[in-house]
Amino acid sequence: MAWSQVTHTFPSRSQGSYLVTNEIERAIANEIKHYKIGMCNLFLQHTSASLCLNENVCREVREDLTMALNHMVPETLRYKHTDEGPDDMPGHVKSAVMGVSLDIPISNGKLALGTWQGIYLCEHRTYQHRRTVVITIQGEKR
Repeated sequence: MAWSQVTHTFPSRSQGSYLVTNEIERAIANEIKHYKIGMCNLFLQHTSASLCLNENVCREVREDLTMALNHMVPETLRYKHTDEGPDDMPGHVKSAVMGVSLDIPISNGKLALGTWQGIYLCEHRTYQHRRTVVITIQGEKR
């Protein structure tokens, strides 16, 4: 059993749902190609952003996801934690609900995503933030 780990920092982005599959694949390209079978864990080191898998073609899905999250967790609730602005606590709630990690199987040196699946970085804060993901690969090398 072998292990590899890479850290990747995404460019600053404001609130929205972003398809980052290609960025992740580029970040791990030199490592993952050596694995016959395994698991890839993505862990986002933040509490007001999240990761998820979803539709990888239609941009409207990303826009609708952001809209739905803002509807489900509005800034207008009477939050007690407001030190960092009105978007901070809703960002924490969205992150807690959606999660900050993903496990994706590895098959023959590639992420075994479904045809329509893509990796999303969901930024829940209004203003731009840089986000870092730790990518850990475990498995059997070729």
